[in-house]
Formats: sequence, structure tokens, C-alpha cells
Amino acid sequence: MAFASPIHYSPHGSAAGSPPGRTLLLDKSSFCGGNSTKATSGINGAGTKTQKSKSIPDTADIFVADTLKGGAKKPELAKVLCVNSAADVDWLVDKFDLDLSLVARLGGHSQPRTHRGKERFPGMTITYALIQMLEKVAEKTHRARIVTKAEVFKLLQNGRNVVGCEYRKAGKVVKEFGPMVLASGGFGADFGSDSLLATYRPDLLHLPTTNGEHCTGDAIKMGEAIGAATIDLEWVQVHPTGLVKPDDPDAKVKFLAAEALRGVGGIVLDAMGNRFCNELGRRDYVTGEMWKNKPPFRLCLNRAAADEIIWHAKHYTGRGVMKFYPTGEDLAKDMGVPLQTLIDAHQKHFEAAKKQEKDPDGGPFPAYPSGKTWDEPSGKTGSGKKFFHNIIDGSKVATEPFYAHHRVPVGAQRTVAIITPVIHYCMGGLECTVDAECIDKSGKVIPGLYVAGEAAGGIHGNNRLGGNSLLDCVVFGRVAGKAACKYTFGTNEKFKPCPTPGELKELTK
Repeated sequence: MAFASPIHYSPHGSAAGSPPGRTLLLDKSSFCGGNSTKATSGINGAGTKTQKSKSIPDTADIFVADTLKGGAKKPELAKVLCVNSAADVDWLVDKFDLDLSLVARLGGHSQPRTHRGKERFPGMTITYALIQMLEKVAEKTHRARIVTKAEVFKLLQNGRNVVGCEYRKAGKVVKEFGPMVLASGGFGADFGSDSLLATYRPDLLHLPTTNGEHCTGDAIKMGEAIGAATIDLEWVQVHPTGLVKPDDPDAKVKFLAAEALRGVGGIVLDAMGNRFCNELGRRDYVTGEMWKNKPPFRLCLNRAAADEIIWHAKHYTGRGVMKFYPTGEDLAKDMGVPLQTLIDAHQKHFEAAKKQEKDPDGGPFPAYPSGKTWDEPSGKTGSGKKFFHNIIDGSKVATEPFYAHHRVPVGAQRTVAIITPVIHYCMGGLECTVDAECIDKSGKVIPGLYVAGEAAGGIHGNNRLGGNSLLDCVVFGRVAGKAACKYTFGTNEKFKPCPTPGELKELTK
């Protein structure tokens, strides 16, 4: 049978069909982009042109090992994610003229591989470029359509095959036909009494979230309704650095402090001005260590660290959720701790970094993801710090300018902003193959149904590394699109009606 080419249900809550060789994007929000537009740290790639220009010795094999160490449990899916990373990041740069020229090392990564540009959040940069290209294709050709405020609620089948969907728009129910690519995100804002959060993680219902209100697990629920298998729904990531706006402290949806702030050298201090964790550890680890120690917590960037990520620092400062301190002495006064405490914390950090550089395998504490460390505060937790960046010795602290986030529990006295652990990402979702095909509970492929992004489960296991979410969207989005087209066009592409353009841009002229 010939089906309409892919209907894409997007990160806001959208779907993908229409006539053969064409694509329809359905999004339940008023504009496209979803949570991907809010991704703040970047997109991972191992072996990219950017890395090579900076002589970063990264490979797909190293990336696979880091991803598995970080929580992934399915090597075959991790391999698809990591092996495709370099080509897909380079594809974004080459085909969409994106700036992804800066690279940072985030928690759990043994190499700097998280790419971002010099301005704007990387999620916004990447997502808007893709959407704008699709809008141009829709405007100039008949190969694409975009429908917003369209809530997909049912998958249509012919036997076991998915052949389309039904969606609501302006009070009407509309049917579209074609194979489906589901990319509607997770369920991090699904707070109802019968919600996926209530079913699988009721212990998290009291927490705020970084997810938009559209993230209610639509794809997962529609898939389950036709017998699709799910996996890892109990694994919901709580991010340690959610920002609370001072003028709206009880908002259920929070801004996120980018993990890249720690990647460029930001350190985390407790109420007494002491470090207590590996700032580059897994997200679940950092959150856990915060809960063990005394708030308020501050994420502090010295001048070199802030300069490396200055767009973010100025953006957060402008929003009133980050504060600039002209000197370390000013920071100490604001914290209510002796200046010497901050001097000592930085000096110990500096000395540990220098020892690590001189003797990387001789430290007395276990390091993450492997090896040994000289850093005592993190080493004592069993997940010691072994990568250091933009360090300063204690003698410079008194006169060093700092940017700082201030983390205190809701209701406590604050001087900068409130930061709290937040529901951030759902590792679980619809179970899929290496070709992004959804499967049923017996393990058989459901023809015509594909999944990508956070709606897909099994790719990240019990913890996702920073920078792997945008990569997941791009890699498995492209895998799903290719698989859906192959399915649509049939054997020997006998139903393929249109020649393939040499370049996307050719369609927009």
C-alpha cells in the first residue's frame, strides 16, 4: 500500500502525513519548537569538525562508553546516538549555517563535546533554524505543511499498520493519513491524578518542572492505546539547578540554569561557603548531594568562566536570576561567610587541579567516570572530580569578579534568587528499534509508527547526560524520517513521486 509521507507529531505535541512524498507537521501549541527551544547547554558530537579544529581527541567509541557509564542500558541504541553525532552536528552547521563553534565538557563526559554558539541558547538556535527551513519549504513548494493548535489524540490503523491520526483543531476533528513520526516530548508536566507522573513517580508530583504545559505524554498514551510497548517510564530526571523567578516563586514551571555553567568552570558552594560535590557529576548525583547538604546553595563563576559563557551569564542576570559581584569580598558579605572560607575553598580546588594535572592517576579518591582524583570534597562522595577548567588560586578571590546563582529553599531569606530541584526530563517512553520503529509488547515492529526525541524510551536508560537531548532529537529524528520515507516509498521506491533535491535550500528558492 502507498501511504502519505510522514506525519510528524512535534515536540510541542505535534504529529507527521499528507500526499506521497510530502510532510505534515502537527503541533498542539500555537507555535512550534517545544522544550527543545529552551535547551541551554548545547548538543553533543564526537569527532565533529569543531572538535577537530580545537584538537579535541574525541571519538564515537569514547562517547558510547561515557553514555553507557552515564546511565544508558541499551548499547545498540547508544551506538546509533553516538556514532551519528559528528555527522549530524556537522549537518546542522553545514546545511543550516549555524554557529556551533564553542565546546564545553558537561557532567559525565570525558571529553569536551557539547556544542553551542556564541549567542542565544543552542536549543533556540537549532530548533528555529529547522522550523524556518520547513516553513520556507511549505511556502515555496507542496512538499510540506504546518498546522498549529492541532491536538493529535488518536492513531488510525489498518490491521496492525498505523495509517494516520485524528486531531482536534478549532472544535473540529480532522483525519490525516500516512505513517506517523511521534515527537511530542515526555510527560514532565503531566500532573493530573491519573497522569503518567502520578502512575510512575508520584513522589515527584510536588516538584516544579522545566517542561512546558504541553508535555503531557501524548505520544506515549496514544501508543499504549494501540498496544505499543513502553520502557523506563519510572526514570524521571530531576535537575539540580532550576531557577525561581523572585516575582513568581510558586510558578510550577521554572527556568533552568544551564549545565554548561558548570562545564565552563562554575563551582557549587553550600551555605557555609564550602564545596561538597563534583560539579561535573551526573545530574542525579548532584541533586542527591544537594539534598544531603545545607542550603542555600550558590553556583559561582569566576571571571574566566563567565567570559566563556557570557551570553548566558548576561541573559540570566537580566532576568534577575543571577547576580554580578564586583569582588569575591562582596560575594562573601552577601553569603554571610568569612572571606577566608571562599579563599580556602578556591585554593583547595586549585591545588587539586594542579595535582590532577601532574599526577592524574595518583589521587587518593575514586573519580567519575573512572580513575582517581585529588579533590577531597567531591572525592569523599565516591564520585570525585577529575576535570578542571578556569580555575583560580585563593589569592585572587578577594578581588575577583563573580557571577553567582543563589539557591535557597522556597520561603527562606534570599538575596539573589531561589533555585530548586526540578523535574526536567523523562528517560522513558515508547520502546523502539535502531531504526526508530515502535514495537508492540511482543517485540514486533508496528508498521508505520516511529518515534524520536524524549517520547522515545530506552535510549538514555536511568539517567541522561547533558547535551544528549538535542542530539537525540536530531539523530533519531533523521533516522525516523529516513525509515518512514523508505516505508512510504515501498520496495525499490516504486511509490516515490518526487526527485530528491540535492540540497534542502534548493526547495526554498
